[in-house]
Amino acid sequence: MELHTIIVRPDMLINADDAGSLTEKCRLDLFLMGQEEFAFSRSHLRKLIVDGNVTVNGAVVKTGYAVRAGDEIAVSVPPPRPLEVAAEAIPLNVLFEDAHLLVINKPAGMVVHPAPGHDSGTLVHGLLHHCDDLSGIGGVQRPGIVHRLDRDTSGVMIVAKNDEAHANLSAQLKSRELSRIYIALAHGRFRELTGSIDAPIGRHRTDRQRMAVDEEHGRNALSLYRVLEQFPQHTLVEVELKTGRTHQIRVHLKHIQHPVVGDPVYGSSSRNNLGMTRQALHAQTIRFRHPVTQQEMTFTTDLPDDMRQLLDKLRTQERA
Repeated sequence: MELHTIIVRPDMLINADDAGSLTEKCRLDLFLMGQEEFAFSRSHLRKLIVDGNVTVNGAVVKTGYAVRAGDEIAVSVPPPRPLEVAAEAIPLNVLFEDAHLLVINKPAGMVVHPAPGHDSGTLVHGLLHHCDDLSGIGGVQRPGIVHRLDRDTSGVMIVAKNDEAHANLSAQLKSRELSRIYIALAHGRFRELTGSIDAPIGRHRTDRQRMAVDEEHGRNALSLYRVLEQFPQHTLVEVELKTGRTHQIRVHLKHIQHPVVGDPVYGSSSRNNLGMTRQALHAQTIRFRHPVTQQEMTFTTDLPDDMRQLLDKLRTQERA
């Protein structure tokens, strides 16, 4: 059992996680997310709190406890449980690998980690076959996973092979040092060739499986875009994530009336999806510092065949 103890200073409350109002920042789960020593997801921290592994001034509290200056917070982190997910010989497109991390190019259609309805054939199953050891920070279901891509989003991902690398890469992600650039084909023509979408994202009020822009309760979310190519009814756009909210690009592009072509959740069946059966979204480039050598690393992947063929079709139609 690994034990962390924090004595809360006033400045720690001011500089807590950047989501929401100051009152929300003082919630115990959000406060812990803002501390560099905890490279955990909010759901993992909430589980630690619910399981009684977090105490404040010696007492077990709830996730919504309002942290105050002077509080002594003790966090006991249990060792990772033995992995219960079986390894599978799934081919992986590995772009880089050393003793600390892998960089892979995930195909569209591959689920990242096991979940209800996806108990085999995931990236995690393939990683367990490929690697003898993976970081346990992500827990039993998500070993080594620093960040994720939706099942039908293709592109580049980093996987940590040990806990030190995982903590470092997660800190880079949180501090926005780790850069992720996506390519999307969106509906409609953009009026501005460059811009930003600064709109908080939270769970949809009535459909909890979806996300939505929520000015009142959402967490801050920022995406920067640059138009690459315009077509009569579509736009090829580059989007850089400055935050990493669930479905962020898909929600943000829908918010500005330019949903991603083929998006089954945030798109519209009334629009011309050009035969795409999944969202036309690809994680093209990732930049980060190597967690051990501190070398600046950049990996860029080609568009998958379905998006490339779709663009060829649009260009041909435009020339006709």
